[in-house]
Amino acid sequence: MEKLDLRRSSCQAKVLGTIVSVSGAFVVILYKGSVIFSPSNSPHQNLMMILQQSNKWVIGGLMLAMASILKSSWNILQTSIVKNCPSMITVLFFYTFFVTLQSTVISLFLESNPNAWVLRPDIEMISIVFSAIFGSLFHIGIETWCLHQKGPVFVAMFRPLAVPISAVMVVIFLGEALHLGSVIGSVMIAIGFYAMMWAQVKESSSSAIENEVPNLAATQKTPLLQCSTSADG
Repeated sequence: MEKLDLRRSSCQAKVLGTIVSVSGAFVVILYKGSVIFSPSNSPHQNLMMILQQSNKWVIGGLMLAMASILKSSWNILQTSIVKNCPSMITVLFFYTFFVTLQSTVISLFLESNPNAWVLRPDIEMISIVFSAIFGSLFHIGIETWCLHQKGPVFVAMFRPLAVPISAVMVVIFLGEALHLGSVIGSVMIAIGFYAMMWAQVKESSSSAIENEVPNLAATQKTPLLQCSTSADG
């Protein structure tokens, strides 16, 4: 769906930015390095030790990889849908409607305890409302608007930024140590991301200039035709 011409500097920056950004995400995940910052007396260190001893990391990693592939495929399909149906409210409604149906069926199949479906007016209710507004409506609405304006590559390039953001959040809220690999990978992600954004902006400005040139030529020819017609008359 993207025009790729390696003779243009914008396309070269787009390809290199994508490679550098994805490579930075792999560096954050696969390479730790020395410890740069380690919170002391964190109340969540025991929780992190329990999680690290879990034997379901492989299953979780495979499910995350599958979710990423399906999400990328959905972005491409969603771009085609938005082109044929520009009403974002309609797309948002059907998306949330079918997601609700799928979640209900899966939840009924996995959760057999009826007490788990009872909502209490405390942090549970606040979490559900917050997730529904910002995790679903706001998130999908902004994503659909960006897909309509810029296409799937622009939206997908924001995903690697979730890796360094998650690393920082884990250090702040879970008390995990900050390693050198996370810093190096985050810098690579930022460089690749801004290279990709620069390429997108340059391509947008170039296409705008190319669209204005034929219109300018047409407006310049019109007075000449009118003068020629009046002279002939």
